[in-house]
Amino acid sequence: MKIKMKKATYAQISEISAKRQIPKKPNLFFRTLLKAVSLPDLMATKFKANKIGMEKLGKKEPCLILMNHSSFLDLEIAVSVFYPRPLNIVATTDAFIGKRWLMRQLGCMETKKFTTDVQLVREMKTMLKEKKSSVLMFPEAGYSLDGRATVLPDSLGKCVKALGVPVVMVTAHGAFLRQPLYNNLKKRKLVATADIEYLLSPEDIAEKSAAELNEIIRAKFAFDNFREQKERGIVIDSPDRAEGLERVLYKCPNCGAEHKTVGAGVRLTCGACGKAYELTTLGELCAVDGNTEFSQVSEWVDWQRECVKKEILNGEYRLDTPVNVCAIVDAKCIYDLGAGRLTHDEKGFCLTGADGSFEYLQSPTAAYTINADFYFYQIADVINIGDKNIQYFCFPIGGKTSVFKARLAAEEAYKKARTIEE
Repeated sequence: MKIKMKKATYAQISEISAKRQIPKKPNLFFRTLLKAVSLPDLMATKFKANKIGMEKLGKKEPCLILMNHSSFLDLEIAVSVFYPRPLNIVATTDAFIGKRWLMRQLGCMETKKFTTDVQLVREMKTMLKEKKSSVLMFPEAGYSLDGRATVLPDSLGKCVKALGVPVVMVTAHGAFLRQPLYNNLKKRKLVATADIEYLLSPEDIAEKSAAELNEIIRAKFAFDNFREQKERGIVIDSPDRAEGLERVLYKCPNCGAEHKTVGAGVRLTCGACGKAYELTTLGELCAVDGNTEFSQVSEWVDWQRECVKKEILNGEYRLDTPVNVCAIVDAKCIYDLGAGRLTHDEKGFCLTGADGSFEYLQSPTAAYTINADFYFYQIADVINIGDKNIQYFCFPIGGKTSVFKARLAAEEAYKKARTIEE
């Protein structure tokens, strides 16, 4: 899927005043339309739903639906499983570009990723309490990069308490493996299922603290798609299953080199030391020769995180790269601001325009994580920072920057800064 783009200067986008529109409760026609367009993918994956405790939810009782996020199939699952229940969907501004009218008719609610949005909570409460429409939220705020959940915000428990409605958890199985983001969402033939679980009643929510609610929800997001593939014996024999895997596994555990690994065919190979690993048909890693340091993708990623953490704590981490800069300020288009430079260390991000027209600084405590995406709208890998006014999308130039490492570093810098504050 591509996105509408327009050349602009920073001065021009600074003058834009984006107006936020009140969400609409989707009518039966548009709810049926969404279900109809979702049917081909659900049939192709032989989708089945496993409902757990859902008899506790009244047929017309509004609820907050939390769901893991791996691909567009997740949305298709949700709108189909809950049909004909009215459903408002929390979506980011980029999804509205060029199609705002349609997105509003479908019940989508506009917000920006990883920014504090008090208005969104008010809008959700209005839809739930007054309009009697359920709300679907993907709290990870983006597709899974490594087959596991993205860090969830501490504010989620507070949001659940503020809303005070039943919480339903939807856990999709097979969506990530069918269409992993690291290889540009190429589809594979795979069965998809989902667990639909009544997780929390209004009474449960009232008697528990926000911290306790966070623990319950985070436990439900403790999944590992690659490990699950092995445990369930799901065979994926596509000849390009390791293509793009270097986006996730960017550091060689054999020699320590970064940005030298290349995923091609069924192998991930380090260009510095030559060591190669095969991604087996069951989603495990196996060294072609010598010791297999990590047989699971998640173990390799955890090791990379520990390496980044050490760099942050020792003041050794630094990202400094030329970038192409785009910005989103409204739902009309994404504005191309041209060349710029992005730096990042334990003190935060600094983005400057190549012509010196602007500088944006973001402290490490501004957000608990950042949006890092692979092949963003068929443009390139991206690092997304910004605030409620302007969202910047930085596309590194030169092929020596891992956007995934930048996200890990942002999370570890946030932890370090918060620890110092406390």
